[in-house]
Amino acid sequence: FDKPLDWLAINPQFFVSTLIAKNKFQSAELNWVTPADSLKIITQATANCRLTVPANGVVPLQLYYGPNDYTVMNKYNNEMQQIVTYGSGPFSFVKYINRYFLLPVWDFIRSNVASYGMVILLLTLLIRLITSPILYKSYLSGAKMKVLKPEVDALKAKFTDKSGSLDQQAFSMEQMKLWKSAGVSPLGGCLPALLQIPIFMSLYYFFQANIALRGESFLWAKDLAAYDSILKLPFNIPFYGDHVSLFTIAATLTSLLISIYSMSSMQDNTNPVMKYMPYIFPVLLLGVFNNLPAALTWYYTVSNVITLALQY
Repeated sequence: FDKPLDWLAINPQFFVSTLIAKNKFQSAELNWVTPADSLKIITQATANCRLTVPANGVVPLQLYYGPNDYTVMNKYNNEMQQIVTYGSGPFSFVKYINRYFLLPVWDFIRSNVASYGMVILLLTLLIRLITSPILYKSYLSGAKMKVLKPEVDALKAKFTDKSGSLDQQAFSMEQMKLWKSAGVSPLGGCLPALLQIPIFMSLYYFFQANIALRGESFLWAKDLAAYDSILKLPFNIPFYGDHVSLFTIAATLTSLLISIYSMSSMQDNTNPVMKYMPYIFPVLLLGVFNNLPAALTWYYTVSNVITLALQY
């Protein structure tokens, strides 16, 4: 760092060590190394800081060693709360959702509900309630497509000649007329998926950075800040891991049920890629979610159950 600094911090996950210079460091260099002879568990951090020593020889410094908590660190008025990773990279924008919406709502529910598992459930219900006006039209459009499927199949048969060749242009025009008459939006099914991305990424960062979840149990999960393991495997499966997470299995199965239900409303499932694509995503979730915090997989399970109920 070539420019003056207020502080330097080391942040493993839930607790942070910050060295604060009241008169700023003039510059600093920070090295973060894993010793080659270790088991790669211990990481060595070294900071070399340069500062101006006044004539009286007094250099005012402070040390903050405490929870990586946004609310706590925000009180120091030195931007130290920025250490809490509520969003990064292409999803940096979700930190504003976390700071100014999720965190205040979370604190309010937490102050009135003892169980953190129930806090997550209520938070999920609130998020789904807020997004319901947008998603309702999408679900309704999907239901109409399912009802219209026999008529679409009849149109397909009408524009297929004896050789089995489909007049795609004529069929598409008549299909669009049919959908329009019933108020169906062809892109309606994309909306839930697009809306899910920023919400999921917000919660992905929020639950991983939330120290309040550390050590809190719910159902079979002993620590909501870590993955819930009901079985330790004697070997490691690539992309999956060496344990079985029950919340991950629940999230995967509910996602699979949503895909199966959605398949029934697809107008054309003869394309082999489109035919099997809905089943690929839930299987990928099994590997991705297995090492994520139980809080996140519990949220996803509850959200999926709500989706299934709405679709039904």
